[in-house]
Amino acid sequence: MRILGIIPARHASTRLPGKPLVDIGGKSMVQRVVEQARLCTNLAGVVVATDDPRIAAHVSSFGGKAVSTSPDHPSGTDRCWEALVALGASGYDAVVNIQGDEPFIAPEQIDEVCACIAQPGVSIATLAQVVADDRDLDDPGEVLITVDARMNALYFSRTAIPFLRNPVPGPRHLQFRFLKHVGLYAYTTEALRRIVQLLPSSLERAESLEQLRWIENGIPVRVGLTEHPSFCVDTPADLERARQWAAGRG
Repeated sequence: MRILGIIPARHASTRLPGKPLVDIGGKSMVQRVVEQARLCTNLAGVVVATDDPRIAAHVSSFGGKAVSTSPDHPSGTDRCWEALVALGASGYDAVVNIQGDEPFIAPEQIDEVCACIAQPGVSIATLAQVVADDRDLDDPGEVLITVDARMNALYFSRTAIPFLRNPVPGPRHLQFRFLKHVGLYAYTTEALRRIVQLLPSSLERAESLEQLRWIENGIPVRVGLTEHPSFCVDTPADLERARQWAAGRG
């Protein structure tokens, strides 16, 4: 299976403008993501899909490959599709949408989602971690997942699911195997072609979660488990943590 890694990168981040170009220990955020993705053994290539010529020029400067895309895309999924079409969709069986704000993403985690999308009958795949702290259950910034017996997602939510009807004293995460979402997606080329044509759904609008649109339209999402930590840089405070991490103080 030929799988292309695509890193969507917008310049106009609300909470951290110019996020892909911020310096983290002598390298830009986007360069760190590209270098980590290139270490993945299952990707046939890695490209950055961007709406900004400054990002495209910077990616070229360190030997990366960039594809220019429209500034009007509502999501990274749509940006991935435009980039894939520009490169020739028929040349790839699947795409991994790699978040451009995870400068320390583990290549092994990308391999894990590649393994999921390569399973027979899987058209969309993502990852989850077992919750190990009750604080994740009460944080609307964390997305929780329930799955069926085949590890297909039943629902994604910003609230703790399932609801513990009769909890006992003590940590809730020890009373059920809660799963929190890791924002890494893989799609077959045909699935990606289909989902970018779908209109926003009611569940999606309610939770502000794009993946609910796919489930609401009957497209299964396979969930793989990962033990690799995720660290997204969304705010100036996150950026400071990332710089400390890069300096060996994290």
